[in-house]
Amino acid sequence: MGLKYDGPKVRREKRMIDVLIAGGGYVGLSLAVSLKKAAPHLDITVVDGAPEGAWKKDERASAVASAAERMLDVLGVWDAIAPEAEPILRMVITDSKAADPVRPVFLTFEGDGGDGRPFAHMVPNTALVGALRAACKDLGVSIRQSTMVESFKSREHAVAITLAGGETLEARLLVACDGVRSRLRDAAGIKVVEFDYGQSGIVTTVEHERPHEGTAEEHFLPAGPFATLPLKNNRSSLVWTESTFDAERLVKADDFLFDEELERRFGHKLGHLKVVGGRRAFPLGLTLAREFIAPRFALAGDAAHGIHPISGQGLNLGFKDVAALAETIVEADRLGLDIGSLAVLERYQIWRRFDTFRMGVTTDVLNRLFSNDITPIRIARDVGLGIVDRIPSLKNFFIRQAAGVAGERDPRLLAGQQI
Repeated sequence: MGLKYDGPKVRREKRMIDVLIAGGGYVGLSLAVSLKKAAPHLDITVVDGAPEGAWKKDERASAVASAAERMLDVLGVWDAIAPEAEPILRMVITDSKAADPVRPVFLTFEGDGGDGRPFAHMVPNTALVGALRAACKDLGVSIRQSTMVESFKSREHAVAITLAGGETLEARLLVACDGVRSRLRDAAGIKVVEFDYGQSGIVTTVEHERPHEGTAEEHFLPAGPFATLPLKNNRSSLVWTESTFDAERLVKADDFLFDEELERRFGHKLGHLKVVGGRRAFPLGLTLAREFIAPRFALAGDAAHGIHPISGQGLNLGFKDVAALAETIVEADRLGLDIGSLAVLERYQIWRRFDTFRMGVTTDVLNRLFSNDITPIRIARDVGLGIVDRIPSLKNFFIRQAAGVAGERDPRLLAGQQI
């Protein structure tokens, strides 16, 4: 019998992914777009544990600060988002009890981020994620849906990754964008500072008779802030803070009771109210990672920090992480450095950790200061708000903070510049 020659045996090398991103929310997707747009040769893969199309069912909306808008503009996605984005032209802050017949306004913010843009926009999460997913597709980012990183092991030149189901991959860097209860952060051995506020935020959408005229309001009530944020078509997004017990009770209550409690807090200034979205309660707490990096591993977004929504800066902190990490990786790649090395990643950690800690402490202090009904504290904080309202330079400082206006040391994307 003759022997058949099939040609030389070729050893197939496993494909090396440059950056594998665990998490298909706005942080993971915007990081993928930032990297691929600045360095098209990089192999970027996003692993998203959610089922196909699950993002389309998200009824929430988020406040996108002016600096984040500039970043999204540079990434080429803002034009797709803009038709559904509602500008926040005015911010009103009151301090009262739910039963008070009159709610005096102690502080009003009006202005822009310094470049004529509104200091923030309210954007439906579906519009934000949809635009980023479309950009990933156009740029050639691979999105692996309905699976997740099960385990990983960092080695000298790569991180070995096992997906749910047993498939194995290799990457130069693994970035965890898998939320505040990050499994990957725990697997990396990164400790966190945690505090449970005993509060939950009820999130829903209401429709009203009269236009909101781009006004966002934050009512500081004894149980916590009650924020109304403008959306398109005479609608507002609500972030309603209550004790966890009361929040769960309200979410499970019948429509009559929920609407009655809602009206007591919202008031009648915009006419008849109608709840047009589902209602959900999310537990509130402070979670700060002690480290943002480990060998061939980095945290971004809520996996690195979870803060109270009192300042509306949670999403924008995540975008700051993205801008800093993308710039760190791209510049290291251009210099021929190992993008997954601790020496490279340390720049990202230094860049972001202090700012995150500062914002976490700020929101913690604000929540403790305003979520109570102690008379001397109420008097002191109302006097403080009144003073700020009467000093234009101080008000302008807070507007710029709300707009996320980039300073000299902030990442280029936040200033509307290419990496």
